Amino acid sequence: MAKKIRVWDLPTRLFHWALVVCIVGLTVTGHTGGGAMEWHARIGYAVLTLLLFRLVWGVVGGHWSRFSSFIYSPRSVMNYLRGRAHPDHLIGHNPLGAGSVFAMIAVLLAQIATGLVGDDEIAFTGPLNRFVQSSKGLAATWYHKQVGQWMLLALVLLHVGAVLYYLVRRKDNLVRPMIDGDKAVAHAAPQSRDTAGTRIFAAGVLAGCAGAVAWLVNLGG
Repeated sequence: MAKKIRVWDLPTRLFHWALVVCIVGLTVTGHTGGGAMEWHARIGYAVLTLLLFRLVWGVVGGHWSRFSSFIYSPRSVMNYLRGRAHPDHLIGHNPLGAGSVFAMIAVLLAQIATGLVGDDEIAFTGPLNRFVQSSKGLAATWYHKQVGQWMLLALVLLHVGAVLYYLVRRKDNLVRPMIDGDKAVAHAAPQSRDTAGTRIFAAGVLAGCAGAVAWLVNLGG
């Protein structure tokens, strides 16, 4: 008999949906340009705060949010692709989803880094641009606009496509657990701790990450 367990703790769910909102905001403000670039930068700082939080939460968060729960060996990935999934693959991030998570974090960090040091010579200069040579600042802007944003778009479309595939073809709704946190499983499995104490702790971690980002941005002031 299937049993519901807590898979995604509240901090992880809030991180996920906040990141979705921020990516939409970055896309809109980045293509609007002009005065919207001020907001583009602010949202970028928010994304960096969220990413730092996720890196920390990937170590100390709920069981299924920890990187240790979805860092898979090549053999495990191949078994999954051949239809021999481990039961745990069906609870948190499966091997393909795990790869998507790490790729998204890497691409977003690259976007933020190039934004911090970039200079488009029109409407925006990154707060840390003064720490790099002019040529490197221009190169960072080229990557940010011509490479990074398209890599990010591709990952987003791939992610949405995968969610729709699992919903339509495999009848597995991956969105609902990211809303209410719970998932029905057919075998005994550990639950993610999600208490008032862990949520308060997560808020403290987020505040610390926000402080670190503010310190970093102000270095260029």
